[in-house]
Amino acid sequence: MTSPETARRVQTESPWEETIGFARAVEAGDLVLVAGTMPLAERGVLEGEGDPYEQTLAAFRHALDALKKFGLGVESVVRTRMYITHARDVDEVGRAHKELFDAVRPAATLVVVSGFVDSRVLVEVELEALRGARQS
Repeated sequence: MTSPETARRVQTESPWEETIGFARAVEAGDLVLVAGTMPLAERGVLEGEGDPYEQTLAAFRHALDALKKFGLGVESVVRTRMYITHARDVDEVGRAHKELFDAVRPAATLVVVSGFVDSRVLVEVELEALRGARQS
C-alpha cells in the first residue's frame, strides 16, 4: 500500500475542506476513500432541498465525481455509507442507492444521526473504491 507521504489527494470547492483541513478523496495504493459528501453544489448551494431521494443522488454524484479524478467509476465502489437525519427517509435514500449501485452491490451502511452542520441537509454519504475491483 502507498505510504501516507505518497498518497494522492483530491480537493474540491467545498469550503469545509479548507476550514476543517481534509481532502475530498484520498488514494492509497489501490484504495480510494471519499470523505463524507453532502448534496451541496458549488458555493454551498443545496441540491434537492427537502427531498431525501434527490439529496442522496446529488451527494453520491459529487462523491462519484471525486472518484473520476482517479480514473474510477461506480464499478469500482466496494463500500458505501449513508447517514440520514430521519428514519422516515430510509426508503427514499435506499431507492436512490439502488438506482446507482444495484449492478455493483457494494457493502453498505445506513445510519440515522442527529444532524449535520447544515440543518437543511438530510443525507451525507461516503464511498470506498478499489482499483481493479471485479463484479461476480
